[in-house]
Amino acid sequence: MLKWFSKIFLSKQKEDTADCMKKFLIVGLGNIGAEYVNTRHNIGFKVVDFLAKKEGLNFETVKLGALAEYKFKGRTFLLLKPNTYMNLSGKAVKYWMDKENIPLENSMIITDDLNLPFGTIRIKPKGSDGGHNGLKSINSILNTTHYTRFRFGISDEFKKGKQVDYVLGEWNEIEKEKLPERLELASEIIKSFGTAGLENTMTTFNGK
Repeated sequence: MLKWFSKIFLSKQKEDTADCMKKFLIVGLGNIGAEYVNTRHNIGFKVVDFLAKKEGLNFETVKLGALAEYKFKGRTFLLLKPNTYMNLSGKAVKYWMDKENIPLENSMIITDDLNLPFGTIRIKPKGSDGGHNGLKSINSILNTTHYTRFRFGISDEFKKGKQVDYVLGEWNEIEKEKLPERLELASEIIKSFGTAGLENTMTTFNGK
């Protein structure tokens, strides 16, 4: 009887582990509020919003954010927009990783990057916060820098002392025209991360 129970228990453990590996947390960083919707700093929100709209998904207000569930090729992607404001993003990331039992390697953080030309994609398995307050919060609360970050270039076309105004400013007309194609590419990156893995995704999309 005990041997039979042990087999059932171990089998259930394997099933739970397999289910965890098929679940991914995709976090778009941004600030809540109408005044931030079309700002460069909110590109993380914009990426997950684009994918959700494309797939006919709705975001639901949940603890520490808004969440939409996307199923694709046997994988479940939880699209999260933290409502903690950028500086406390780590609270939402940690809460939903724990709640959904999602491994660190199955988490992707989408953020803006001043050091990359507009629309340039850079996917990395680890790295510094680069001065980004959202990443600083995540690094601190997770106590690691080893998680996938998807950096979306917003360029650094601002005058000295105007960085904050630039980051919290809205896209210019040229950027607005090019955004849809970049957001389409971003959607493919998210799907690739869950189905093809990080290494293949970096090889395929970095620099595009």
